[in-house]
Amino acid sequence: MNTIRRNIPNIITLTNLLFGLCAIVFVFEGKIYFASLCILFGTVLDFLDGLTARILNAYSKIGKQLDSFADMVTFGIAPAMILFKLLSNINVNNIFETQLKGVLLIPFLLASITPLCSAIRLAKFNIDTKQETSFIGLPTPALALFITGVALSFNKIILFSDPYFLIIISLLLPLLLISKIQLFSLKFNNTEQLSSKTNIFRITLIISGIVLFFLFWFAAIPFIVILYLILSIINNLIK
Repeated sequence: MNTIRRNIPNIITLTNLLFGLCAIVFVFEGKIYFASLCILFGTVLDFLDGLTARILNAYSKIGKQLDSFADMVTFGIAPAMILFKLLSNINVNNIFETQLKGVLLIPFLLASITPLCSAIRLAKFNIDTKQETSFIGLPTPALALFITGVALSFNKIILFSDPYFLIIISLLLPLLLISKIQLFSLKFNNTEQLSSKTNIFRITLIISGIVLFFLFWFAAIPFIVILYLILSIINNLIK
């Protein structure tokens, strides 16, 4: 029984990885909507595996490594493939006047930045002891959520289908992954008072996020991520 209990978080992590693999298959099939939903389910599971590990006190070194491998697939490779598909559909090659025997070179190069920076971000996270209560750089799930929000609202929000917008986020989001910006974690710390500065920003983000989501559904997700960045920066500036 102890073995089963100890591995429950790992099973959740592997399920997250499975959703990431499913997302990749759906992209190959041209089903961006279902691929995006798989990433959203993976995000929920990524939250649950850590929560379960804390509740069951089932932390392990292999669990930490599995979590990074799953995150690389679900929040690094899968959203990059969605981004590649979106860039391909609007054919940004025409913007750069670049074509290589039918190969969409520019979309490939732009989309490749995301998994490359995700790998660096996750490798740093695994060896960094300073990111237990906060993050240094944008977490990979936040980047994945941003891209899935864009994909799910691609034909509803004019901005999201603008080629220059897609090019900008293809460059900017991965750079935020490896940036030195300190972002607060959504995990409430037992040692902090509920009225602490960081908790106020956490609660503000959660309430604002819920309201925005129910008003605008998936189109709200990219703006919630932007709000998270803004609140974290303000939190850093206020002493």
